[in-house]
Amino acid sequence: MAFLPILEFPDPRLRTQAQPISHFDDALLRLIDDMFETMYAAPGIGLAASQVNVHKQLLVLDVSEEKNHQLVLINPKIISRDGSQTYQEGCLSVPGIYADVDRADSIVVESLDRHGQPQHIEADGLLAVCIQHEMDHLIGKLFVDYLSPLKREMVRKKLEKARRAAAPAA
Repeated sequence: MAFLPILEFPDPRLRTQAQPISHFDDALLRLIDDMFETMYAAPGIGLAASQVNVHKQLLVLDVSEEKNHQLVLINPKIISRDGSQTYQEGCLSVPGIYADVDRADSIVVESLDRHGQPQHIEADGLLAVCIQHEMDHLIGKLFVDYLSPLKREMVRKKLEKARRAAAPAA
């Protein structure tokens, strides 16, 4: 397995629309395993393939405390939403930034699993938020897009300053 580089806002590749997956092979299984390894190491609870510069409709999640409940969603579609909740979200592509985002409280999702088998998932709470957050990545949307333009620009500048401070002196 390998750690994959995670794209960071405002990288324009994060705005790329992900394409459906139709071919299930060993390369896809390796990608899924690498995404889980990358997500756990980051550490995070969800990762979309778009975040690792693979523009396919694939996301991996594990919201369990023990990190032992892996969930793979391929070509996910939300078929119903209910309620509303505000959750403070963060993102591996927007490190160190957190903001309140309104999402559906419960959702029903249809997708394929890692082997291409259909699955029907009813989710609420943190899992529902995480699925919606990661699905946004598949359409090129980030949680900072829910912020005002002024706050989004402040986030961009803060991340740019942090990257400059972390860069080795020339």
